[in-house]
Amino acid sequence: MNDINVASKVLFEIDKNIDDLVKKVELLSYVNPLNIEQEKQKFFQSKYLTDPKFTYPTIDFDRFRLHRELFSQPIERIENEYTRALYEDIIYAYSGLIQCIETIGTTHKFYYNSLHSFGTPTEQDVENAKFILHFDEEDENDAQFQPKYSATETEVLFREYSKQYDFSYQIKFSKDMSAIAMVLNNIKTLVINEKHTFSDNEIAVLTNHEIGVHMVTTMNGLLHPLKIFSNGFPNYEETQEGLAVFSEYMSNNLTVKRLKELAYRVIAVDSLAKGYSFSKTFRLFVNTYDLDRETAFNISTRAHRGGGFTKDYLYLTGLKKVYDYYKSGKDMKPLLRGKIALDYLDSIESLAKNGCAVDSKHITDSYMQNNNTNKTVDFILENLK
Repeated sequence: MNDINVASKVLFEIDKNIDDLVKKVELLSYVNPLNIEQEKQKFFQSKYLTDPKFTYPTIDFDRFRLHRELFSQPIERIENEYTRALYEDIIYAYSGLIQCIETIGTTHKFYYNSLHSFGTPTEQDVENAKFILHFDEEDENDAQFQPKYSATETEVLFREYSKQYDFSYQIKFSKDMSAIAMVLNNIKTLVINEKHTFSDNEIAVLTNHEIGVHMVTTMNGLLHPLKIFSNGFPNYEETQEGLAVFSEYMSNNLTVKRLKELAYRVIAVDSLAKGYSFSKTFRLFVNTYDLDRETAFNISTRAHRGGGFTKDYLYLTGLKKVYDYYKSGKDMKPLLRGKIALDYLDSIESLAKNGCAVDSKHITDSYMQNNNTNKTVDFILENLK
């Protein structure tokens, strides 16, 4: 920190204080139900009429203390007005995430807190989703989509893929998660759903998505003098998920089938805004969109977990924004600096000039060259509004 002027010391003190406070604020660690399989069986037995009663992990931090200490940070002492405004946004954003966590399972409270943190789809977002659903997806009987690898075999494939990157991370298995794999940023861990059997396409998608972006940005974020690059900028989720799905596109693994999955997530989140219950969202997918009951249940669970988790619509909006960014000819490397948001690129460049940010060390492999050959996917992405 010798090359950083004395006036910045207060910034680093505040940044470290926030880092100490938010280490346990990993929303995905708390919002994933512990009893998905049991409740799924009950739901099916009820003929899709009785909503699941999900249970969640116990919160292991003092919520009130976190709120109090976040807002006691002396951000008025940060001299640069843009950086001061950034850290004000950071404090409000993390307070919002804490409110999400502390209200998990309390339907209306959690939904409104989720709405505050992540927003909800606009009419245009819903129209984009419906536009995607007009296209024919790949044949589900294709070899690439057939279940093939156990969770332990999948771990081996993840390890093999990761050899191209100069970092290490943990892999854990879980029986209770709505995703088939996810990265927990705060503990540098990839979690694999041990009940799932993975296809070749899923392996290709997940290695590029989870390791190529989520783990790459986790590791790059840790290299900065400021911890916010690792913990996450306000509203970083949209950019992060957009980058991750874009890596699927660049590696030629983004299919119409996958885009439809993202479109269904938008529609599921939109159903929350319409006041749909879990069972009504589920029946919408089965009766209107002709989804099988397993897929309909999984998408409905992702949206309704916690009491109404709106984050899922951001995958599609984030993808469009990152795709447009790439098509404009801009350098992708700055977006990999950590858990950053497109809206804060100017602030990040200002921090870099002051020695408070560094360039990306690890670069997403698929970003080196556009290998996409799927013309339908290109057409869809070009025509999203």
